[in-house]
Amino acid sequence: MSPRNAARNFPYWRLSSFYFFYFTFVGAFSPYWSLYLKSLDFDAAEIGVLMSLLLVMRIFAPTLWGWLADHTGKRVGIVQIGAALSVLCYLGVFFGTSFWWMFVVMALISFFWSASLPLVEATTLSHLGDSSASYGQVRLWGSIGFIAAVIIIGYVLDIAPLRILLWLVLGTMAGILFFSRYIPEAEALTHHTDHLPVSQIFKRPEVLALFAACFLMVAAHGPFYTFYSLYLVAHGYSKSVIGWLWAVGVICEVVVFIFMPHLLRHFSLAQILGVSFASAVARFLLIGWLVDSAVAIFLAQVLHATTFGSYHAAAVAAIHHFFRGRHQAKGQALYTSLTFGAGGTFGALMSGYAWESLGPSLTFSMASFFALLGLILISWKFRLKA
Repeated sequence: MSPRNAARNFPYWRLSSFYFFYFTFVGAFSPYWSLYLKSLDFDAAEIGVLMSLLLVMRIFAPTLWGWLADHTGKRVGIVQIGAALSVLCYLGVFFGTSFWWMFVVMALISFFWSASLPLVEATTLSHLGDSSASYGQVRLWGSIGFIAAVIIIGYVLDIAPLRILLWLVLGTMAGILFFSRYIPEAEALTHHTDHLPVSQIFKRPEVLALFAACFLMVAAHGPFYTFYSLYLVAHGYSKSVIGWLWAVGVICEVVVFIFMPHLLRHFSLAQILGVSFASAVARFLLIGWLVDSAVAIFLAQVLHATTFGSYHAAAVAAIHHFFRGRHQAKGQALYTSLTFGAGGTFGALMSGYAWESLGPSLTFSMASFFALLGLILISWKFRLKA
């Protein structure tokens, strides 16, 4: 689906602009915020706790926001309120640096920031209707925003004081707030499952298998998102090179998003998810044991195309298959809460404690094992049923 054709059917550029700024925030925050926390003299366990807060709140907050959105029918209005309050809370980082101050500020940021993505995902899928396979070609602009952020900020931090990161992150959050004003509301279409309680859909064996596997996949990424940049710095990589390594992964992710409709015509969601999980097994072993090999680290980043790109597009499509009609926002919220929230929290906390007690190599080996468990679940139980 080209942008021109998409514009005839739904507001392609307004949705894409929001994704762009949402993920410029992620690109500014995920790779570099741990470096800022390190500069405040927090130890690895404290950094793990603080970095996990954006994930902890995603366990509870998206489900609350999703229920409220389905109840009121005002998804976009809730996105706008959440974006405004997250910016307001973020200003707290300029007024204190103690552990407990940062704990409270980051928890509040996360509670309101986590309102946005699952509701925008549901809105995008509602606008796409039967063309949900083209979701990736809207979502790719988020990946482009991430690439721009990690590359530019990597160079900036090589020459500027680390504290400038606070202002760069604020700029990305302002972009989220601005473009949330231009997302058009989409009506949720009725579906034959509307009369069912959402718990009945959730308890289906294939749905439980999907959620459990996704939990494990996100948990496997915990050491990567929490300590990858610090790990590379400790092994002599410059911040600009680290930025490019993050960007390489997301560039490959963009390629997958572009070709996702083609892949879905030739392969099932189960097959795509299986390849994604198998790639994660290999990727984290490469990072954990071959960090001093630039070639191995580069290849590990190329695998981000499958460990996130094809995985996320296929997972969102699967959630959309099971949760339709009035359950759509709740389904995407559950996906965010139980995978990125619970799985991400577990992965970040696990990595924070394992990093010091077991060391980086064994920590990444644990991540690989989580991905292997997810692969077993997908192969054993996951099937698409009407």
